[in-house]
Amino acid sequence: MVSVTEHYDAYPYPERDPADEAKRLVIGSPSHPVEMDHHLWAGRRDWSRPLRVLVAGGGTGDGVVQLAQTLASAGVPHEITYIDLSHRARAIAEARIEARGLTGVRFETGSLLDAPDLGTFDYIDCCGVLHHLPDPPAGFRALRAALAPGGGAGIMVYAPYGRSGVYPLQDAFGTLLEGLAPEERLAAARAMLERVPEGHPFRSNSHLVDHAASDAGFYDLLLHGQDRPYTVTELCETLDETGWQLASFTMPALYDLSRLTGHGGDLPERARMAAAEKLRGTIKTHVAYIVAAAKDDARSEPGTASCREGASVPHLRGADPRALAKALQAGKPLPITLAGAAARLSLPKAAAALIARIDGRSSVAEITRASGLDPVAGASLWARIEDQLAPWGLLLCSGLYRGRGAAAAAGAG
Repeated sequence: MVSVTEHYDAYPYPERDPADEAKRLVIGSPSHPVEMDHHLWAGRRDWSRPLRVLVAGGGTGDGVVQLAQTLASAGVPHEITYIDLSHRARAIAEARIEARGLTGVRFETGSLLDAPDLGTFDYIDCCGVLHHLPDPPAGFRALRAALAPGGGAGIMVYAPYGRSGVYPLQDAFGTLLEGLAPEERLAAARAMLERVPEGHPFRSNSHLVDHAASDAGFYDLLLHGQDRPYTVTELCETLDETGWQLASFTMPALYDLSRLTGHGGDLPERARMAAAEKLRGTIKTHVAYIVAAAKDDARSEPGTASCREGASVPHLRGADPRALAKALQAGKPLPITLAGAAARLSLPKAAAALIARIDGRSSVAEITRASGLDPVAGASLWARIEDQLAPWGLLLCSGLYRGRGAAAAAGAG
């Protein structure tokens, strides 16, 4: 069996070219500071305070580059520690940071199990790593031990139903290609995949794309030697066992049973989320923000922000405010497809005046006044906007760019 370190030294993942940093910034979830503030600190973090960050299992650097560039663009003091087992992946991440001229990042080679030895952190990024450990709960515990009071983490772990077809192929390839070097395994697996019949669940799963994107993507998806997916129930139970609790999924709508059945029933929350995951069948990953268990960390602030508060600063992610406002003024519904789920959002035309003014710096109260609406009418519209957009991760609240100018907000994506 090829070890995880050998795997990622042979095929660093995701495949990245440091020269591309001159063209674009890769933005995603978790670990955009606006999203972090929304889900972990109720949109109220004092961003003049330094942020201590651990990127645990940083791979080729998407998380560390996003954090370092976004925080630098916003003028936020920060200290970021990156750790990963793969020397080749680390070299790519370092080259990407260097290409951007960023500072404040310390690079370490090692396991995320060593996290407690690196210090304590206000925020921990661990995206796509915990499910590759031989003992994932040990990883959750190590990260919990490295969390500073009042801090939180952004994680991504694989989910089984949206990855249907992957695990039978992983098992088969693991058996048939045992003892081969990574390059030989890749060539042989590609040839075998060509012969997999159309009726195989993998062939029927249109949501799986990594294998077609790059050699690194193929190897990570189908040739990984250590890959343990989590149902939402298993993830919540693991959090319970390791000193964490769920703050929020980045797209709570995916786990909202009422959106699929018309009602939530009398089931407990976890049972509702579990049923929604099974009914959807397309969730490939669970992307979530987590905090210390309540018994360990009495948080003085509620976790998730609300854009219904006048002082909140709303942000739109993945949408142009002016284009969205124009569609609303034309009376058009808003079709969206996110994480394999499709929905049609509906907002009144009057909401267009508010949405068009969302700039990531102005508060709800300021936008309402500039739109000429009275506070009562404005509050009603903001409630509608939040109900439609926030569950899909499209509307977030954070004061990150307050008073820092349009260039900082635009520069950080």
